[in-house]
Amino acid sequence: MTTKTKRIITILLRLLALGATIAAIVVMVTSHESAQVLNLTFTAKYSNDPVFKYFVVAEAIAGGYSLLVLVLSSKSLLWRLTIILDVVVTALLTSSISAALAIAHVGKKGNSHAGWLPICEQVPKFCDRVTGALIAGFAAAIIYLVLLLYSLHAVLSPIFAVKI
Repeated sequence: MTTKTKRIITILLRLLALGATIAAIVVMVTSHESAQVLNLTFTAKYSNDPVFKYFVVAEAIAGGYSLLVLVLSSKSLLWRLTIILDVVVTALLTSSISAALAIAHVGKKGNSHAGWLPICEQVPKFCDRVTGALIAGFAAAIIYLVLLLYSLHAVLSPIFAVKI
């Protein structure tokens, strides 16, 4: 495979990751709904939970990093750091999606041991939008994992190539 083909595949993967992170951010930030329970009105929105804020910030960092790497010249000295930074971004996305999934599960199912009631019956649109954001975030994490594995393969294959 030529260097140009490898570069095109990397750019396509980074564009996919950028699209997934932007989708996750937009869907999560626009998720809000109000409900009335026992004559009390409460509003569910992403900013009420620090884990969802962390999810949005992590997705924004990953998206910004993708954009930065896309405009970075492959001849730049910073390009050598991309594999290390890809590992960091992949870990960041994995941790944020894991934390957000845990909170979403509690919102959907509740926790009878702690006395936490599920809220998704009262605010179903909010929960549906959060689910959509989590799916997009999970897609971004998977794309970054594929990108990381591809980059590692591209860097390490010349080192371990068997010459006959």
